[in-house]
Amino acid sequence: MKDSVKTAVERILDSYLEMNNHRKTPERYAILRAVYSIEGHFTLDELGEKLTKEYRFPVSRATLYNTLNLFMELRLVIRHRFQGTTKYEACYDNNSHCHQMCTVCGKVTEVCSPEITEAIDQLHLKRFRKDGFTLYIYGICSTCQAKLTRWKNTRKQTKTTDNDNESR
Repeated sequence: MKDSVKTAVERILDSYLEMNNHRKTPERYAILRAVYSIEGHFTLDELGEKLTKEYRFPVSRATLYNTLNLFMELRLVIRHRFQGTTKYEACYDNNSHCHQMCTVCGKVTEVCSPEITEAIDQLHLKRFRKDGFTLYIYGICSTCQAKLTRWKNTRKQTKTTDNDNESR
C-alpha cells in the first residue's frame, strides 16, 4: 500500500472512531492494512487467511465481517456480488472501474476504459451526487469460448461419424 493511501485511510478510520467514541483496536488497523495490501478482489476467507499467515494476527469471522461493514460505511471498501460469491475490494483510491465477468467459469477481470469513465463523469443526474461507479460486463472469456468451440466441433464430428455408419 502506498504511504499516502495508508495515511489517508488510517486518518479516515481514526476520525470516525474518535467522533463516535469507538475503541481504536489493533484488529481494525490490522484488517485495514491487510485489505489495502491485497491487489484486486478478495473473499472474507482470503482476508482471514492473509491476516493469519502474513500478519500472524488471527481474527474471528464475525470481527472480519463487522469490520468490513464499517469500512463499507466509510467508503474504504466496496462489496461485489459475483455469481453467488461475495467479494470485497479496497476502493479509497479506485472508486470507478469496470469488470468483465465470464458467465461460464465466473472469472472476473478488471477493465480500464477511459471512455466509459469520461462518459459517466459527464453524466448529469437529477438530485443525485455520484461518487463513483462499478460496471459489470457479462460474456464468455476466451478460455471458455475455446472449450465451447472444441466441444461443438467434437460433437459435430461424432454426429457425422454416426450418420456415416448409419448410411452403410
